[in-house]
Amino acid sequence: MDILKTTFLDNTMISWLIAAGIIIASVIIVKTVRATVIKRLNRWAMNTKTTWDNFIIEVVDKSVLPILYITAFYFALLTLKLPEDIAKVIHTAYMFAFTFFVLKIISAAFKKFVYSFIQRSEESESKQKQAGGLIAIVNIIIWICGIIFLIDNMGYNVTTLIAGLGVGGIAIALAAQAVLGDLFSYFVIFFDRPFEIGDFVQLGSDNGVIEYIGIKTTRIRTLSGEQLICSNTDLTNSRLRNYKRMEKRRVVFSLGVTYQTTHSQLSEIPKIVREVISSKPQLQFDRGHFSGYGDFSLNFEFVYYVLDADYNLYMDNQQEVYLEIFSAFENRGIDFAYPTQTIVMDKESRLN
Repeated sequence: MDILKTTFLDNTMISWLIAAGIIIASVIIVKTVRATVIKRLNRWAMNTKTTWDNFIIEVVDKSVLPILYITAFYFALLTLKLPEDIAKVIHTAYMFAFTFFVLKIISAAFKKFVYSFIQRSEESESKQKQAGGLIAIVNIIIWICGIIFLIDNMGYNVTTLIAGLGVGGIAIALAAQAVLGDLFSYFVIFFDRPFEIGDFVQLGSDNGVIEYIGIKTTRIRTLSGEQLICSNTDLTNSRLRNYKRMEKRRVVFSLGVTYQTTHSQLSEIPKIVREVISSKPQLQFDRGHFSGYGDFSLNFEFVYYVLDADYNLYMDNQQEVYLEIFSAFENRGIDFAYPTQTIVMDKESRLN
């Protein structure tokens, strides 16, 4: 039994055996618990429709279990008498590993929460791309807080560091007001959702499809093909038309006929146009009236709705309506007006 009292690196063999026993026992216990817990979680996941159970299994397998292994190894080493420098290195390494896995869990949980919230709505795939910037910013904040926590637990005074970060943050905020303004506008776009990736919008005289929403800029693919890059602040401060969210399109058009048109023909025009529009299943007639006397025409105004937001459908139906109105007027002898002037000469006037 003298061998058990043999000293190695200031520790008896008994102490080394105890430390090794703690590590081996901990590994066996963790593996047993892992097999039991993962098995139960997998069984639970088969009976649920949510994806959170799969997330929990992944977190337990990739983050919680490594923490348990590292903790078991760390506390086993604490039973030994180690030089102060080595003990400090081991403590630092343990704190780094522990903080890393904890921050990894928090970061993954936030990402999962955001994606779960997005998946409840339609077009979740495009919204997940839009959420990338938000997740990146929050992850940076999480890791900065984790590093500060790590430094504080290593025995350093973080008060000065936090004060310095505060002063530096104020200086950066003053120097980068435009960038921060775009950043806050990004949060407005993400949470308020005035538009999303894939929406067809009109900004001033430009029209296009939202292609990318970033932390500072939003990119629009215009109808002419080029990419229009706008700052987020410009978009949130502008009046922007979102045609993707149009449920139906209101169409107003006018037509004029000549003053030679008879009263009976004028009375028929609203009926003719109403019949033409009502014959189209995608259109809904609203009103049609003789709206006034023009300089060279008798004017009518008509309003109808296209029961779909698709622009091509609107143009196709509008073309059919115009062609059928032209054909109906041609068959009834109704002439469209065009700019004319009539000069009336007084027969009794004399030329000097």
